[in-house]
Amino acid sequence: MTNNTGWNFDNSYARLPEKFFLSQNPTPVRSPKLIIFNHSLASSLGLNAEALQTEEGVAVFAGNWIPESSMPLAQAYAGHQFGHFTMLGDGRAILLGEQMTPTGERFDIQLKGPGRTPYSRGGDGRAAVGPMLREYIISEAMHALGIPTTRSLAVVSTGETVYRETELPGAILTRVAASHLRVGTFQYAANWGTVEELRRLADYAIQRHYPGIPEGENRYLSFLEEVMKRQAALIAKWQLVGFIHGVMNTDNMTISGETIDYGPCAFMDAYDPATVFSSIDRQGRYAYGNQPPIGGWNLARLAESLLPLLHENEEKAVELAQDKISGYPKLFHAHWLKGMRAKIGIFNEEEKDESLIEELLNMMQKHRADFTNTFRSLTMEKPEDTVLSGSTEFTAWYGAWQERLGRQPESKDSSLELMRSSNPMVIPRNHKVEEALEAAGEREDYSVMERLLKVLATPYEYLPEQVDYCTLPDSSGRPYRTFCGT
Repeated sequence: MTNNTGWNFDNSYARLPEKFFLSQNPTPVRSPKLIIFNHSLASSLGLNAEALQTEEGVAVFAGNWIPESSMPLAQAYAGHQFGHFTMLGDGRAILLGEQMTPTGERFDIQLKGPGRTPYSRGGDGRAAVGPMLREYIISEAMHALGIPTTRSLAVVSTGETVYRETELPGAILTRVAASHLRVGTFQYAANWGTVEELRRLADYAIQRHYPGIPEGENRYLSFLEEVMKRQAALIAKWQLVGFIHGVMNTDNMTISGETIDYGPCAFMDAYDPATVFSSIDRQGRYAYGNQPPIGGWNLARLAESLLPLLHENEEKAVELAQDKISGYPKLFHAHWLKGMRAKIGIFNEEEKDESLIEELLNMMQKHRADFTNTFRSLTMEKPEDTVLSGSTEFTAWYGAWQERLGRQPESKDSSLELMRSSNPMVIPRNHKVEEALEAAGEREDYSVMERLLKVLATPYEYLPEQVDYCTLPDSSGRPYRTFCGT
């Protein structure tokens, strides 16, 4: 293969102790075909988009050709899955390496669905078209919403069948991430590695994601704090757009602060903190309202893993970790409250702001008001379009809100502009995503998905062509369910 595609791999993860990975090439597929390709992402990575869409370029996305500078490997990690700790690892993912961009940035390039690895635990290591396109759609929508996330470079069909409950067309997704270091990576190191191997991993994570942390005895405590800060900000952003991750296991929580693994995720329609979509989350562990405390729980597991590095005295190490982690709820709440103020156009702070916000949310829950469309209607100054309109409690709330806006120095136009930049016109509505996946999976019609992606690329623009993507699904009486498939 000619070297005009722009691949420029480094392999710093492969320079960690061998305990953290196993070398593994993808298993070639029969007849790969490019389904979708992310031109703008390719350009930002320093890749040649035209070359990558040729037969030779697609061969890389399919795992049929390994770029010369690549060192493919499967990463080892562990994790608490629904509260139960287990050994894991890349069972259907292979890291090709780290693309070095023209600006000197480093991004993991990972194939999802390229075949079995030593961590597959009986699985086939493959993936189906539907879940891979779902990750492409949702991850790119999250990026457009301004939420830190892994991204999707390409999806190829494999020309082969995967067997789940039914026969499904196979596919491979190329995922781009700041890294694939997880809380579960540190849990793995703490449980099956030496203290020195744990230290090597922590030093690597600091160098890669938090280079501003200075050397010193509190270096690893500072690392814990920085991860906590990013996760608090990330989960607040999820809450502010009604995103439900669905499977917040510790192996799905990144050290970089990016959203990762779009399996049973979905966006909330009617506001209800108890909303759960995942078919396997029968107890509601990862419900919308539980996401913030679960973030804290996961961070506590990271803190436990780092104890040997925090202090030589275990009791003192625990004290240091607990003191640091105790700041998470307040940190998250500050991000959430600031974001909620912005969603209703408030710039400054007053003591009763939170009560004003909670009153609105309580009304929304009571009346099953759509989360996104309620804030959109307020932004467009059309409160009559909400199901809340006409109730005496909403009329009273609306008057109190207008009085609150009048007590800040910023103009009404400034408030509306703040709201426009904080309240998306469109989100990946679950029924619209399903329509796109059905067309792609059953008819190989990708035009529905392409139109959806175009609309989702500018969620804050408030354009006429977005209106059709704001509609709610017809009521079937059945709750929407998502399934782990990525």
